Amino acid sequence: MTISKDLLEELKNTLVSDKNRIQKELEKFTHKNSEGVFEANFPEDLGSERSENANEVEEYSDRLAVEANLEKELEKINDALKRMEEGTYGIDVNTGKEINIERLKAYPAASTNV
Repeated sequence: MTISKDLLEELKNTLVSDKNRIQKELEKFTHKNSEGVFEANFPEDLGSERSENANEVEEYSDRLAVEANLEKELEKINDALKRMEEGTYGIDVNTGKEINIERLKAYPAASTNV
């Protein structure tokens, strides 16, 4: 069972849309360093109160966690788009078997059947 051209195009459009959404979300609280890697922005104006500083450090810590999760998802999306270009999309990277179509519909960045 192979993926139809129409479904492949639909999945690609979903991946591109998700990629754009994630990049926009990352741009809200990160910047790209000289190597093109996203880095969370640290609050520029630390308050004079300890509680303000603690809140800002906690916010930064939260940003780091969100950044890491979004970057992982972005990497999976980019990998899926690359597999599409290479003609290996829809093939489980571990087993070489086809990934279930329903799984791809639910999660187009899937690289395995699990």
